[in-house]
Amino acid sequence: MNDLEKYFRNNDKKLIHKWIHYFDIYDRHFNRFRNKEIVILEIGVSQGGSLQMWKDYFGDKAKIYGIDVDPRCKDLEEENITIFIGSQSDRKFLREVKKQMPPIDILIDDGGHTMKQQIVSYEELFETVKVDGVYLIEDLHTSYWLAYGGGHKRRGTFIEYSKNFIDHLNAHHSEQFSLKPNHFTKSVDSIHYYDSIMVVEKRKREKPYHEKTGNITFQKSSRKRSVPRWVARKTLNGIYRVVNGVLRFFRLGGFSWN
Repeated sequence: MNDLEKYFRNNDKKLIHKWIHYFDIYDRHFNRFRNKEIVILEIGVSQGGSLQMWKDYFGDKAKIYGIDVDPRCKDLEEENITIFIGSQSDRKFLREVKKQMPPIDILIDDGGHTMKQQIVSYEELFETVKVDGVYLIEDLHTSYWLAYGGGHKRRGTFIEYSKNFIDHLNAHHSEQFSLKPNHFTKSVDSIHYYDSIMVVEKRKREKPYHEKTGNITFQKSSRKRSVPRWVARKTLNGIYRVVNGVLRFFRLGGFSWN
């Protein structure tokens, strides 16, 4: 049991409501920030218990901020905890928050969990997270819940929206104009999906390259391809490129004689 879960189990302060498997995920991605001068923003203050939990976990050097639409949450401020009142789906409000905050080390979206709220918050706040920071969105199971605008493979859910991140992460390898490196490609080190949680870990990233070291043990033999006799082998690669280029244009499966 890690320190976050221990705090939760022994909590006699403000209310905290969490799925139990979240604690291992938090600790896995947040542990390296403990006892450092960091900035944390949590969207969704609720009763204020999780803000106190972060304060205990990260230590006195951490500056913790919260966002909630309920004006009563402003009364939950205390030393090293500042709370902004407004909607996470209000772009103008989020832009004002950014002006009043230093760059963010850890952003936790535990807000209203609707598709619009999650997408707008990401679009407005992701670039505010530092070059080695973490952006975590929880309760992504709402992408499958009807009441929140969810559904399996339903357009507009955050899960479907975030599947594009996989393409962006690998964009350096794309041969098509439809997928080119962007800010995400150049600033994200990894994406982690868990049950109901997505974690994006940032890091400045250059175009990847590969090298070889060591000595050749044996020459690779050229494996014969099973192709019709009328096909000259020297034209095989050209045919593959033409056929697969057409199939790729229509987003159809790849072609091979093997």
